[in-house]
Amino acid sequence: MEEGIAAARANAVAAGATFVEFTAQTRMSGIDLADGSGVRKGAGSAVGAWVRAGGGQVPDDMTRLVDDIAASGGTPLVVARQDAGGTRHVVGVVHLKDVVKPGMKERFDELRRMGIKTVMITGDNRLTAQAIAAEAGVDDFLAEATPEDKMALIKKEQSGGRLVAMTGDGTNDAPALAQADVGVAMNTGTSAAKEAGNMVDLDSDPTKLIEIVGIGKQLLITRGALTTFSIANDVAKYFAIIPAMFVTVFPGLGVLNVMRLHSPESAMLSAVVFNALIIVALIPLSLRGVAYRPLSAAAMLRRNLLVYGLGGVVAPFVGIKLIDMIVSPLPGLA
Repeated sequence: MEEGIAAARANAVAAGATFVEFTAQTRMSGIDLADGSGVRKGAGSAVGAWVRAGGGQVPDDMTRLVDDIAASGGTPLVVARQDAGGTRHVVGVVHLKDVVKPGMKERFDELRRMGIKTVMITGDNRLTAQAIAAEAGVDDFLAEATPEDKMALIKKEQSGGRLVAMTGDGTNDAPALAQADVGVAMNTGTSAAKEAGNMVDLDSDPTKLIEIVGIGKQLLITRGALTTFSIANDVAKYFAIIPAMFVTVFPGLGVLNVMRLHSPESAMLSAVVFNALIIVALIPLSLRGVAYRPLSAAAMLRRNLLVYGLGGVVAPFVGIKLIDMIVSPLPGLA
């Protein structure tokens, strides 16, 4: 089919036709034939202006049709024609409809629970964008957006200290993909979009950001959890063994020997054995990672402090005491 279209285009050019490419500024495309006739299709306002510029009249019901289609979530595509004599008139309005994939609303709800604000950026008019945004469940939208508008929105968010992720598939999306902190190009997109993005989504699913953010946050949470546990573990461990190690030199430290370790020698050996065991025990957690759940930053911090902070404090007291009870009967540790 693509070969047939390319052949037809080549034949038209050979016959003197000129193709008018779509741009975000003109918002319409078309063809001008050698006999002076031509066709335009695109946004209602752009095509209407083209018709009036040629002395033509725009039907009164065209605006109503365009608004009705847009309000229903469709994209109105107005088609106009210029006769060989130069007279321009509107031929009709085509109703295009983007189908929101099932489950998209739930996916955007999950992004919201993760603390991520979603903004739909589209070249469609405001009524269409508003209807699709409500159907999909995004937080905000930007309608009739040009590449410059997309760049301006991303820079505005970044200037406020926010990290911005952008998904896109078109050539017009390339500058915004390059500007964003994380640019995810769709596999079905243009080469320009793929080259501008940081990564390419082979499934072409805009909500793949959920997995991307989830993996990133899991890495950060795992690092934070291990760091919290290690600091709490070290503080508790030294608090547990130092009194036992130096009680013979400074008898006053005996009141701090809450674990009642058998001797300075057994305390040191127990701490060394415990340290070796806890490192081995943390390896599976480091490889598997701490499970990420969509929570606010405050709730996540409380959870980590409770589980890994408190755990890091309790583990040395329990572990070192148990090891001390096992090794204390050994010769030379009396």
